[in-house]
Amino acid sequence: MVKKLFVGSLPFSTTSAQLEELFSQAGKIASLDLITDRYSGQSKGFAFVEMSTDEETQEAIKKFNNFEIEGRKIVVNVARPKEDRPQPQNRGNYSRSGNRW
Repeated sequence: MVKKLFVGSLPFSTTSAQLEELFSQAGKIASLDLITDRYSGQSKGFAFVEMSTDEETQEAIKKFNNFEIEGRKIVVNVARPKEDRPQPQNRGNYSRSGNRW
């Protein structure tokens, strides 16, 4: 089973192309998702990378955990499953159809 990797402590200037170039040294990349701010487009300092095989996943962890990019040591490990977050409580109906608009 192919595992998704969490890549953290990235410099904010990191691009998807840079990550693709780096992780391709460990094997074929199945997917790469650099998390960015939706308004500025700037990296938030972490990404998720999925390699094609378990062997490549382990190779990427071995090669790049504590790897230095622009003076920062990055963290590479198996990503934990996304946890369900509780939905925010409705703090009043502020829609146009409600009484408070």
